Amino acid sequence: MSFPVRAITLDLDDTIWPIAPVIVRAESALGAWLREHAPRTAARWPLAAMRALRDEVAASHPQLAHDFTRQRLITLERMLREAGDDVALVQPAFDAFFAARCEVEHYDDSLDALDRLAARVPLAALSNGNADLQRIGLMHVFAFQLGAREHGAAKPAASIFHAACAQLDCDPAQVLHVGDDIEMDVVGAHRAGLRSCWINRPDAEGRVREWPHADLRPDLEVPTLAALADWLDAASLPSQSVA
Repeated sequence: MSFPVRAITLDLDDTIWPIAPVIVRAESALGAWLREHAPRTAARWPLAAMRALRDEVAASHPQLAHDFTRQRLITLERMLREAGDDVALVQPAFDAFFAARCEVEHYDDSLDALDRLAARVPLAALSNGNADLQRIGLMHVFAFQLGAREHGAAKPAASIFHAACAQLDCDPAQVLHVGDDIEMDVVGAHRAGLRSCWINRPDAEGRVREWPHADLRPDLEVPTLAALADWLDAASLPSQSVA
């Protein structure tokens, strides 16, 4: 399948790198920081309790569903306050967490594939998460990064897709959104009028997910970003120009 592509918007977590090990390391780094600087908080809030409180904060602040940073800051403030530690430690505690949150390990194909994609069309990062591409070292391949926190709404809201398209100076139909999440990325992009590419990576046993919707499908389904780069290279041949 070939269709016009003038720009690509890309999800980050679980599209360019796996997010689960990143959060495990970040929470471990936060726990180590608290044991050193706020031991009462560390004792009062072991990992399981901290995660439960984080979920409680998210549930009780639905207006912050687009702002993972603010949710984490509220969680830390409650942890410190209820343990009797200084709430002025909220920001340095978050900084310890966030430094580790930006220490990602890319999928094996990601870096080369991003270079190949960026050589063809402008790339924009479009994420509900709070990763910092500058700190991660990937900002050079992206025209810009637009996060849900900065925009004020999260995928699958059409407004965040349209804001990215406007910044790219492209009509939605000329933009291909790429991501792993069925609802946030594929359904959201489709309903906002963008083309969609579903990254359906095999799990450790080689299994892939089944597409659940009968009324719509992604324009593309690929197992890796490298496969997407192969598709774009082929689509960019003179006989199949995507200009």
